[in-house]
Amino acid sequence: MLFERSRTGYTPTLAGEELADHARQMEAFVLSAERRVVGRDLQPTGAVWVTTTDSMMTGLLAPLFRDFRQAYPGITLDVAVSNQRFNLTKREADVAIRPSNAPPDNLVGRKLVDLGMAVYGRKGLFAPESVDLDQVDWVGPGSRLFDQPLLQWMADQGHDKRCQFRVDTLIGMLASVRAGIGVAILPCYLADGDEDLVQLTGPIPSLSYGLWFLLHPDLRDVARIRSLLEFMTEAVRAQSERLAGRPH
Repeated sequence: MLFERSRTGYTPTLAGEELADHARQMEAFVLSAERRVVGRDLQPTGAVWVTTTDSMMTGLLAPLFRDFRQAYPGITLDVAVSNQRFNLTKREADVAIRPSNAPPDNLVGRKLVDLGMAVYGRKGLFAPESVDLDQVDWVGPGSRLFDQPLLQWMADQGHDKRCQFRVDTLIGMLASVRAGIGVAILPCYLADGDEDLVQLTGPIPSLSYGLWFLLHPDLRDVARIRSLLEFMTEAVRAQSERLAGRPH
């Protein structure tokens, strides 16, 4: 018997717990074996599963993926655009290209560049020389954006008291600032190229993020993944000044 029935539902017996533990071990073994088999691939061909965020895809990566495809026509890129973190250990993706100041310890990777963050407002409504950030409306990150440093910075500055509108994606925050709802902290790589926006402060050092290329250790020697890593390193670092944000 694997489960016992009670008034509150079903609970696993000792045998059931042992079976579940064996199943978890089998899953880990199968995933490890799969990664080792993939790791024997020595040619830059095949598919690479990439996960990244919507803002990175929009503000930086789309044209770089295009250029990579032209340089490596034998490699297929399957890109999952999501603000949720995929589990690379379970091969929900092969690599992640994400902003982070604390990448997971169980992954290997490379920091590509620093990403600057600054305050932006709609051009025509706000001007750097006259804006009082303590007296304007703010667009803040929603609870599902999981940006604790930004939430803490707004609280420390007292700007959270002026924030009556929150959005759970950076793309949504960008659209809200463009619509004139208020000012917001946005990544320089995303907002500096928008003709409707104006940067109201210089990049804020405490809110800077590193952009990381992350993968599982078993995949570090796969030719197609190594090709993507080296290509992205060169292409992203060539834009390091823009990505860090211009001084105000």
